[in-house]
Amino acid sequence: MKTNPGRFFEDYVLGETIVHAVPRTISGGERALYHALYPARGALYSSDEFARTCGLPASPLDDLAAFHVIFGKTVPDISLNAVANLGYAEGRWHRPVYPGDTLRSESTVIGLKENSNGKSGVVHVRTRGLNQRGEVVMDYVRWVMVRKNRMDAPASTPVAPDLKPALDAKDLVIPAGLDFTRYDFTLAGEPHRWGDYEVGEKIDHVDGVTIEEAEHMIATRLWQNTAKVHFDATFRDDGKRLIYGGHVISMARALSFNGLANAQMIVALNGGAHANPCFAGDTVKAWSEVLDKAETAAPGVGAIRLRLVAVKQGAAPFTLRGEDGKYAPEVLLDLDYWALMPL
Repeated sequence: MKTNPGRFFEDYVLGETIVHAVPRTISGGERALYHALYPARGALYSSDEFARTCGLPASPLDDLAAFHVIFGKTVPDISLNAVANLGYAEGRWHRPVYPGDTLRSESTVIGLKENSNGKSGVVHVRTRGLNQRGEVVMDYVRWVMVRKNRMDAPASTPVAPDLKPALDAKDLVIPAGLDFTRYDFTLAGEPHRWGDYEVGEKIDHVDGVTIEEAEHMIATRLWQNTAKVHFDATFRDDGKRLIYGGHVISMARALSFNGLANAQMIVALNGGAHANPCFAGDTVKAWSEVLDKAETAAPGVGAIRLRLVAVKQGAAPFTLRGEDGKYAPEVLLDLDYWALMPL
């Protein structure tokens, strides 16, 4: 057999490292398409001159665009036969990605647990994205529910990794040379700096975007995400193509510009859950909550920990969970991350 049907739950081995195929050299095209697909307006990612005044050699690729490229490489080996991508933890961006860099990915299986129905199981992997010099660009843990192919395959001994609920500010990697002492708030689009935000504050980002089938398909192909649930309408009983969760993440992050325009760089992903599925026709809105703040050693740079929540039409303001403690049905995404902001 020369074709690849993808891995099923029983094919994973605890501790194995999977080197993912097809490295990708980044060009300015990725940035242009990213900004076309999402209402992304971060000044640091839009202007070489703005980035240089902040101590960087040029405008880097958006952090989430780098994440999508690294993530997409893993899909044929990790989530081709997934039922759903369930969550993220311990994600760190170690260095910016610039046009001309070549990215590749590798993942180590760190957790396996078969579900009680015997038809699927949850696989935990730690993925590293590396550049052409073998330097780690980012790493993260994710867990995904994967179908079984052989129902009589014996269940492996369940192993669940011990993951941090959140990264501490001292764990953050600040890009070399980053300096916000000459930060131009006028050009960035908002006057609000690190000191203007309070822990516990909630921000309604106001704007909304209706998800289109065509744009979702372009995005998923751009990131070379081959998961069947995103492409094959016959793969789900309802006949719908599931919107790639990363598409929702980037849409919500872009919407958060209105109120958080100066949260310029994502440096850590503490946790994340795709609470409910998203489909074409859903209108996505977003709100954020300030969870923590910390100073950094970089001149003029503060760190802010944010909860980013994406909801769809019909959600009441700041909707998250129902009385039963479960995510409300209108909630699409609950994401916990650290970003860098001028003091």
